Amino acid sequence: MENLALIESFSEFKDDKLIDRVTLMAILEDVFRNALKKKYGSDDNFDIIINPDKGDMEIWRRRVIVADEDLDLENEEITLTEARKIEPDFEIGEEVSEEVKLIDLGRRAILALRQNLISKIHEHDNTNLYKQFKDLIGEIYTAEVHHVRPRVVILVDDEGNEIVLPKEKQIPSDFFRKGDSVRGIIENVELKGNKPQIIMSRTSEKFLEKLFEQEIPEVFDGLIMVKNVVRIPGEKAKVAVDSYDDRIDPVGACVGMKGSRIHGIVRELGNENIDVINYTTNTNLYITRALSPAKVSSIKIDEENKRAEVFLKLEEVSKAIGRGGHNIKLAGLLTGYELDVIREGNVAEEEDDVELTEFSDEIDGWVIDEFAKIGLDTARSVLKQDVSDLVRRTDLEEETILDVMRILKAEFEN
Repeated sequence: MENLALIESFSEFKDDKLIDRVTLMAILEDVFRNALKKKYGSDDNFDIIINPDKGDMEIWRRRVIVADEDLDLENEEITLTEARKIEPDFEIGEEVSEEVKLIDLGRRAILALRQNLISKIHEHDNTNLYKQFKDLIGEIYTAEVHHVRPRVVILVDDEGNEIVLPKEKQIPSDFFRKGDSVRGIIENVELKGNKPQIIMSRTSEKFLEKLFEQEIPEVFDGLIMVKNVVRIPGEKAKVAVDSYDDRIDPVGACVGMKGSRIHGIVRELGNENIDVINYTTNTNLYITRALSPAKVSSIKIDEENKRAEVFLKLEEVSKAIGRGGHNIKLAGLLTGYELDVIREGNVAEEEDDVELTEFSDEIDGWVIDEFAKIGLDTARSVLKQDVSDLVRRTDLEEETILDVMRILKAEFEN
């Protein structure tokens, strides 16, 4: 029948969008009932029969037979004269069912019906997509680069779903080309109008935690627990791990022989430096481990204000602070304490020392800042360092460092 052409034209949706038969029938009936309401004012006396297997449908309108002069509700009533054109033996009070052809709705109504049907099917797809990815939040997902823009990378998965990787969710060293395979976690799903926007992140702590689960069997099996993760994406991370089984060394299992296990994670994160430490409920020991590779002399803890004074020998201060202050910052985040570094050293030398800022007329401010980033803020603390080590740990040229040391030596010689 002619009603069928419309259903047949939507068979592609059932195949491509994987809409189940019951859902497709419900969408079709809803759309047709809306069209009937617009045409006749009500759909209460209409029966819609859909047969997706045959690809056809029927619409039947039920009306009660009334005397010709009593016709009041044209949609719900039919005159005796009109009824007897259908069946000559009809009587007043009986019910008549007539088939309604799509053409009876009018061409414009059919076009509107088609648009409404497309919209409903897309709405169904978007709802399912939203639910699907809502359940994947916090999980690792892989997709392919489809388009690279200045502030965002557009990814597409195997099912053609679009995933967004914003610039701020990318590791600073990330560089993508069309066709590249990208891993990250599904961080959020937002509804933009009726369309879900799926947000991926590679900078989240959760991404690193999930990588541990994927790459380290003992973590996946629950033998080792990741207690806490803190990161400066692309630079440095600290991961606290623990095990209920005393026979398992959690740090050794995570790192692997010569770093074999953690190497893949480091590479995935753009060579991010990852410190794996043993978790403990002993606060002093936890802070000590968190500040590795520095060797802590002693710690004074203020539990009320969540602060800790960490005492270190002069040569350990720069290790505790780390390049750009990353080490001490991450140690504080990992342990939940604000850490204050207190130097231990020769008292005479301390009193004889000079703040680097006192040399601002001879040394540029940005050079002084570079030393301060690695915990060197006095003349003697700089002079104790090896030049090649300073070149490696700062963004300063060897010539600049030698010039600074010459100025500082001159101060003490005088």
